[in-house]
Amino acid sequence: MASVELRHLRYLLAVAEHGNFTRAAEELHISQPTLSQQIKQLERTVGVQLLDRTGRTVRLTDAGAVYTDHAGRALRDLAAGERAVHDVQNLSRGHLRLGATPTFTAYLLGPLVAELHARHSGIGLTLTEMPQDRIEAALLADDLDLGIAFTGHHLPGVAATALFTETLTLVTGAPADVDRDTPLPVQNLTGRQLALLSDDFATRGHIDAYFLRHRAAPRITVEANSIQALTEIVRRTDLATVLPDAITHDHPHLTPVPLEPPLPARTVALLHREGAYLGAATRAFTRLIHDVVHTRGYTPAP
Repeated sequence: MASVELRHLRYLLAVAEHGNFTRAAEELHISQPTLSQQIKQLERTVGVQLLDRTGRTVRLTDAGAVYTDHAGRALRDLAAGERAVHDVQNLSRGHLRLGATPTFTAYLLGPLVAELHARHSGIGLTLTEMPQDRIEAALLADDLDLGIAFTGHHLPGVAATALFTETLTLVTGAPADVDRDTPLPVQNLTGRQLALLSDDFATRGHIDAYFLRHRAAPRITVEANSIQALTEIVRRTDLATVLPDAITHDHPHLTPVPLEPPLPARTVALLHREGAYLGAATRAFTRLIHDVVHTRGYTPAP
């Protein structure tokens, strides 16, 4: 019997993903007849039909669904093995694939990348902002090594290590003589104009739930999908916003105003795939992020 080749597995996974031979062939940069022939060869090798071609969309058969699950796992394990073989323990080179939810860009990722470059300049970094559900899916697909997000309900196979507690607060561009010691009752925000993150951010849902729970109804005058945009808007107008308290540490023109009751805190976590190979770069970054969290004085996770 002919042996199964890695390209056969990649071809099958591409067709399964697209549900279409034409689009899969375009992605693989091969002709459609070649792709079709290669899939038929794979089916002859394993002795079972893997794809149902009778409908408008190409679908996996029951046997094909089982086979692609194992095929995807095998390719991920092989990729991890290749990284392990080329891993350099002295960190003179290496690469880290990191995903993070967007709010961390404003206060955490800069110090982390700076420290990584200072300690291990030979390590390359691919940094991607994405929602937490996509981070977890990418970890399981072996498209990321680590993720920075929050604790909670995670996809099966994703492990979380608590890093620190993130607190949200009202933020204004008003002068520093604002009374920071006397909390502002949240009901006082009813009718006040705010600029908030858009619904693209999970943080917005966290904020909306807080206002609803305490029957506060501010006027959301501006919605933005950028932390930088919000900080500029608040700095230049009389609008206030709600952001992680840590952001004000690096922006002296922003003033945090405590609310009563305070917004619920969230636990920031470092995410990884259970059982994944942890290369030297990944292990070094894990040590580094704990050091940075401690140095910057973030509230320890419970």
